Amino acid sequence: MPIDTVLGAPTRVIPSYEYRRERWRNGLGWTREILRLPDSDDWQVRLSIAEIEQDAAFSTFPGIERELVLLRGEGLRLRFGDGAVHTLLPPHDRLRFAGEAPVSGELVDGLTHDFNLMWRRDAIAAELLHRPLVGSMFFFTEPGTAWAIHLLAGQAELEGEPGLPPLAAGDTAWLAAGPRRRFALTGGGELLAIRVQAAP
Repeated sequence: MPIDTVLGAPTRVIPSYEYRRERWRNGLGWTREILRLPDSDDWQVRLSIAEIEQDAAFSTFPGIERELVLLRGEGLRLRFGDGAVHTLLPPHDRLRFAGEAPVSGELVDGLTHDFNLMWRRDAIAAELLHRPLVGSMFFFTEPGTAWAIHLLAGQAELEGEPGLPPLAAGDTAWLAAGPRRRFALTGGGELLAIRVQAAP
C-alpha cells in the first residue's frame, strides 16, 4: 500500500475502551492495540500499550524501529542480547531501539504499562514528543505527514472539529496526512505527540 494512503487513514479519535487486547506475538504478555496502519499483518506503523505482569522476553520485529515509554508502574529494566541494560523509571522514561534486537523486560517492582510505538524503518520516519498541554497546541498535517496524539492525563478537544469527540486521559487521536491543515488541541494535561512521516 502506498505510504501516502497509509498516512492518509481518516482523522479520528480512538477512545481507550476501543483498544484491542491481544496476546504478544510470543505469547508471553498482553498488549492493548491502539492503532495499526494499514490494518493488516503487514502494517507500517503501530501504537499499543504493553501490559507487563512478569519478567519476559519481548517479541522480535525485524525491520521495525520501536520506542517504549513507561506509562504506569515502578519501572522496567530492559536487558539486551549484546549486554546493554537500560531501566525505564517513572514518571515517563523512554527508549528507542531496533525491533530485531533480542531484549527481555524485568519488572523493577510490580507490573508496568508501557506505550509502544513501532514503525517500519524503510517506509516511515517517526518522532515521539512528550509535552504538557496548557491551553492550546497546534499540529500541522500535510502530504506525507500525520500526527498521533495520546493523552496521558487531563482532558482535551480538537477545536472546530464537531465530528470528533473530546479526549479523556488514555484516549488517542489520529490526524491524517493530506492537504495542509492546522489542528488546535485545547485543554489541560500531558500528552505524547508522534509525528509520522514518509521516510526520506
